[in-house]
Amino acid sequence: MMKVKSTDAGVGAMNRRKILQAAEKCFAQFGFKGTAVQKIADEAGLPKTNVLYYFKTKQELYVAVLEETLSLWNSRFDKATVEDDPAEVLANYIAEKMEVSRTHPMASKIFAMEIINGAQNLSGYFDEEHALWMKGRLAVIEAWIQAGKLPPVEGEYLLYTIWASTQHYADFSAQITRLRGKKMTKADFEDATKQVVKLVLGGCGLSLPESFEV
Repeated sequence: MMKVKSTDAGVGAMNRRKILQAAEKCFAQFGFKGTAVQKIADEAGLPKTNVLYYFKTKQELYVAVLEETLSLWNSRFDKATVEDDPAEVLANYIAEKMEVSRTHPMASKIFAMEIINGAQNLSGYFDEEHALWMKGRLAVIEAWIQAGKLPPVEGEYLLYTIWASTQHYADFSAQITRLRGKKMTKADFEDATKQVVKLVLGGCGLSLPESFEV
């Protein structure tokens, strides 16, 4: 059996990364239907046959981009337990999601477009993994309430509020830019993060942790 040289594997990984980055940009700009494989290949600076070598179809590439977007949203909140401080966990969760909105706005926009269009390409994920994650996080929030660490809140709506208020900075960045007259800088994002954290924690009857830093 022929061994794959490490240099070949490195080139393959680099090409795959180029293709995913190009696909993210094209899907965010033109949507799934408006994006051709050739357009992605041109953006990546690779032949179309090269793109199809790593991803057999446009659908497969699109799903790969979506899955990568979801992996970006992995957080310390994923492993939070009743022993943790809810104010600290929620503050850090908001900060992490705001940072993804700042650094990967196109990925967030692709995900938003997919949801708006019915999430047909994510149905398997949502039916299993995401639903399981949601159930686990709601259980932690309810445990905090039962332990007296968190005033009674509806955990489901709390999470929706966090998602809406953090992903807004990526999905509606054009609106924010027009209203402000300029794009948000990293410092602006830090200020916005502090405000979102204060608003969410205040709505939950929690104080900002002294250890929290953006």
